[in-house]
Amino acid sequence: MHMIPATMAVIFGLALLIWSANRFVDGAAATARHLGMPPLLIGMVIIGFGTSAPEMVISALASWQGSPGIALGNAYGSNIANIALILGLTALITPIAVHAQALRKELPLLLMLTGLAALQFRDGFLNRTEGWVLLGVFFALMGWTVLQGLRLRRDVLVGAREKASTGTAMPMPRALFWLVIGLMLLVAASRMLVWGAVEIAHGFGVSDLIIGLTIVAVGTSLPELASSLAATRKGQHDLVLGNVLGSNLFNTLAVVGIAGIVHPLAVPPEVLSRDVLFTAALTLGLFIFGLRLRGQGRINRAEGGLLLACYIGYTALLISTAIASAG
Repeated sequence: MHMIPATMAVIFGLALLIWSANRFVDGAAATARHLGMPPLLIGMVIIGFGTSAPEMVISALASWQGSPGIALGNAYGSNIANIALILGLTALITPIAVHAQALRKELPLLLMLTGLAALQFRDGFLNRTEGWVLLGVFFALMGWTVLQGLRLRRDVLVGAREKASTGTAMPMPRALFWLVIGLMLLVAASRMLVWGAVEIAHGFGVSDLIIGLTIVAVGTSLPELASSLAATRKGQHDLVLGNVLGSNLFNTLAVVGIAGIVHPLAVPPEVLSRDVLFTAALTLGLFIFGLRLRGQGRINRAEGGLLLACYIGYTALLISTAIASAG
């Protein structure tokens, strides 16, 4: 009879997670504004951290509670959902621009970082030192991107987050209230979601990794999906790719890094042979889609449909794996 409360915990936890993440981001951005931080810095650091906060908190808690599958599945499942589901759906609605800078810098960087993670996972273990390496690379990249952005006043990764951070002014007391309460609710919602997901996994005899790659990953990617569709509706198509690439950098480095620091993780072999490989293939696919011999690179509707088909195929593979292991 654990299944009904566990399912309710996942549904309510997800709803609370998305709502509290928004409150936390609003409070953090308003607090930073009151403290005189430049808008670009708010956009990159505060909003960037905020949209990836659900993944960070969930993976850290899952790692601490001894569920490495959920910690890793959440990070890589979110990366796959961001590219194949979110970009696929968005490109079906309207083609997405791929800036030259994304082809020169962000996409190759994401491929290199996926390769770094693969090297760390090849022994089937992620220790604390390797977690610190990922987090160190993350902070170095953040510092470099912020410095570049302040100098050039523009960055593809920063664009979406900077736009999202400009809103109506919030008084300092209310900003601090939502900063604290939002973070507390974020942690509470994450605990609820992790507990529910683990209970469901055990109830169906499915691995934590499969639950992390599906339910938890898609749930924590909902803020990115909502912001991408909102940007498309407003005609800000160029922000969509930056939003997804920024989120994937956070997931690959900070989310996995923090989980590894909280508690060393056993890495199931299929994470490397299936999930990391699929993430790398999708990232390479984006690079190929963006290359155009003439004119501006873009992800067109046909390519969006292909990405979505890849996501459906990948999810079908996970479901068949889960059925086979449960049987």
